[in-house]
Amino acid sequence: MTTMALTAADEGRRRGLLRMRIVAGSLLVVAAVVYLLTLHRDGAWGYVNAMAEAGMVGGLADWFAVTALFRHPLGIPIPHTALVPKKKDIFATSLEDFVTGHFLTGEAARQRYLDADTIARIGAWLEQPENAAKLTAEVSKAGKRTLGRLEDSDMRYLVEHSLLPRLATERFSPMAGAMLQEVVADGIHRHLVDIVVIEAHDWLLDNPEQFIGIVGEKVPAWAPHWLGDLVTDRLHIEALRWVRAVRDDQDHRVRQALDDLLRDLAVNLQEDPQTMARTEALKERLLSHPQTAGTALLLWGIAKDALVRALDEPQGLLRERLQSELEQLGRRMQHDEALRSVVNERVGDALSYLVDTYAGELAPVISQVINRWDGKEAAEQIELYVGRDLQFIRINGTVVGALAGLIIHALSQLAS
Repeated sequence: MTTMALTAADEGRRRGLLRMRIVAGSLLVVAAVVYLLTLHRDGAWGYVNAMAEAGMVGGLADWFAVTALFRHPLGIPIPHTALVPKKKDIFATSLEDFVTGHFLTGEAARQRYLDADTIARIGAWLEQPENAAKLTAEVSKAGKRTLGRLEDSDMRYLVEHSLLPRLATERFSPMAGAMLQEVVADGIHRHLVDIVVIEAHDWLLDNPEQFIGIVGEKVPAWAPHWLGDLVTDRLHIEALRWVRAVRDDQDHRVRQALDDLLRDLAVNLQEDPQTMARTEALKERLLSHPQTAGTALLLWGIAKDALVRALDEPQGLLRERLQSELEQLGRRMQHDEALRSVVNERVGDALSYLVDTYAGELAPVISQVINRWDGKEAAEQIELYVGRDLQFIRINGTVVGALAGLIIHALSQLAS
């Protein structure tokens, strides 16, 4: 059994309950005193006496009913009294069934969430720069703590025993082929071609001697020097002109040939057994190479240190960008009706699923907690919450009883 400590709010409820008990008891005492004072008197006092008598009966009956919920009236073990201490386990099960059937339902949770318009309220909060800054600071602290707790030994174990073995079992060729096919279809590779061609043109333009020296090594030894210089100079000019043409013409034949090559490679990576086998063999060699894990850990260490430093700079680019994105997200959540509708629908569905799936596991907490309570303490705790309102039953019983007595006495006088 557990002992429940009273909080400050419980003390306030206790004082309110005591006041209402005094009011209800005082009204019953007044009815009793009036009854005694008007006993055996006729005329108008007879009506007052009838009202007081019926008020006493009603007040006593309701006092008995209210008291019998929580304890034996006057300490007498009358059957079917002290219901809460005796039946608390049954009450707990009934309360659990009631909550499960009417409150812990997916549709009820979903509707409550939609009625709250949580997304718009979150958006209004995020839209304020000071709130976005607070959230950015908290996210940065959490990110730093998380990164700080990641040991290199843990990452090595993850890479060597989970990541690399998992990659080794996955078929890389079809995935690479599909990705390359999308890249070529969208023309993303052309930006890389532009970079290569521009850099090649600039290198040829800035390093003619090095180019001529490389080509000159292939000139036969028997050829005159003037002829070799003439040929190499001409080759440099033609190479520069050719690269410039490829750079400036987006539809150059070289570019078209490269597109065709990449398209064929994308298809072969997905359909040609030989190409697929060579690609998988290359993947396995790379993954099994001793330097692969070390390189991955080195890259991880560099990225980790850079990220920690970026998160540690309040005025750094990363935190400023994160705050800006949060503010923009807040504006969209507040003003973009389509986005808010989609997010509300998705979150509502997820909440409904969680409640429907796990409500059966959450609801037993009610009965488990109440079952651990001592019967007397449970009755006292419940009475603190509902007892003050129940005292109005006693008051109403006294008043309504008095009115009923008046009416009955009046009808009796009319009938006689």
